Amino acid sequence: MLLSNSPKNPHKPEGDYRLMLELDPTSPKAATKPKLPNSGGDHGMKAKGDGWLLTVALIDGIKLAPVDATGLSDPYVVFTCNGKTRTSSIKFQTLEPQWNEIFEFDAMDDPPSVMSVHVYDFDGPFDEVTSLGHAEINFVKSNLSELADVWIPLKGNLAQSWQSKLHLRIFLNNSKGTGMVTEYLSKMEKEVGKKMTLRSPRTNTAFQELFSLPAEEFLISSFTCYLKRKLPTQGQVFLSPRTIGFYSSMFGRKTKFYFLWEDIEDIQGIPQSISSWSPSIIITLHKGRGMDTKHGAKSMDNGKLKFCLQSFASFSVANRTIMALWKARSLSTELKVQLAEEQSQINTLQSEDSGVFVGIEDAKSLQMTEVFSSTISTNMASLMEVFAGGSLEMKVMDKVGCQKYSATQWESDKPNEYQRQIHYKFSKKLSPVGGEVTGTQQKSLMPNKKGWVIEEVMELQGVLLGDFFTLHIKYQVEDLAPKQRASNVQVSLGIEWSKSTRHQKRIEKNVLSSSSARLKEMFNLASRELSHAR
Repeated sequence: MLLSNSPKNPHKPEGDYRLMLELDPTSPKAATKPKLPNSGGDHGMKAKGDGWLLTVALIDGIKLAPVDATGLSDPYVVFTCNGKTRTSSIKFQTLEPQWNEIFEFDAMDDPPSVMSVHVYDFDGPFDEVTSLGHAEINFVKSNLSELADVWIPLKGNLAQSWQSKLHLRIFLNNSKGTGMVTEYLSKMEKEVGKKMTLRSPRTNTAFQELFSLPAEEFLISSFTCYLKRKLPTQGQVFLSPRTIGFYSSMFGRKTKFYFLWEDIEDIQGIPQSISSWSPSIIITLHKGRGMDTKHGAKSMDNGKLKFCLQSFASFSVANRTIMALWKARSLSTELKVQLAEEQSQINTLQSEDSGVFVGIEDAKSLQMTEVFSSTISTNMASLMEVFAGGSLEMKVMDKVGCQKYSATQWESDKPNEYQRQIHYKFSKKLSPVGGEVTGTQQKSLMPNKKGWVIEEVMELQGVLLGDFFTLHIKYQVEDLAPKQRASNVQVSLGIEWSKSTRHQKRIEKNVLSSSSARLKEMFNLASRELSHAR
């Protein structure tokens, strides 16, 4: 009820009442009318079933806003989680209510992401209610041990003006233990249409540490891809029951964020087009959600963040997995069953992530091996045409087996530092099974300003075990004494492993051997072409 000069209802009985309310939790004033329950209310009701059990103890509140003519309020609290509500008793004529009530939510199959908390003022069973404040408990971003005894600041104009707070004790437990994870993965296998493997404790710990997630969150899948912004960023997208996250560490820059599946309003798959060499996944968040991830968004329209992911090693698998996990969190039970039935008719797809995620390696500690070093009889400016996107680069790359080679223009967001993207397909000469590469190159001046350093990060697609690692290449092209009309070229390679395999040494040997041969041929061809041009 808004503050007015009208007196309180003299016929309102004294004492505490318990309400069962059907409210729009996002609306300060609910349009629906509160209903009096037939019996005692929600305090003390025991949870039913096995699974994720949420228990909330509502202790007390302080500094609630006065909205009655008496200068006091009649507050009660509504908790909402996974579509279920629990409602406290009303505390009449107080700004410092004492509840000491316990609420249990029936067991949930999926771990809850958030719980909304709304505090209302009561003015009769058939009057509109007034919001005294609201809050959201994010179980993914919160430490469960800290939630065991916490004061929650309330949001909203009235609550923030009066600095209102609620005292809560929140407990989230899994009654099925590790069996819950196995059941969840079995259910998602039907919805995604592919086999899902239970990850090792080491894998889940690495994932949790990367995004600072709670111990109960576990990794389902990870995919290499590009995050398209002003400058596209290569990295990995990580999927868990409650979150979708992205991580990249390239050229000393780290990009990291995640948001909840419930934050997502829409997901669309965009086919390949002339302007993009690969299909894309466009994710749009609900208005005002995920604002702490704004740095990773491609755009924001009317308060809604949009994210663009592209260049997946297997777009169909990634798209199907992302769509199924989102729908599993956001759809009704009936639609979930329908989705599972539809997906169960689809043949099992080969997963691109059959290895085990081993964590993120710091690029600074990546071991690089020199694979080519030579003095070439041409000046640096001429030799740098190999990275200029012109006819020399296209001709050389085609001859070494990089078919349908394309490169974007160099773009800069820092002085003397530029980035571009490259894309090409392997010829049979380079790879008997084919495959393709999407890569990012960064070009920067050497400290002595006598040459350039080009760093390249390559993602392999359609290559056996190509999703287990990322290939790093570092080129250094330096001008020798001007009178010599010569340049010194050094090329180093490094392999960053994202998944473990017992064949790691064998793969490293093969990749280093084939890549060094290609790079040596590349600069020899460039040298000959430049000498002919003179």
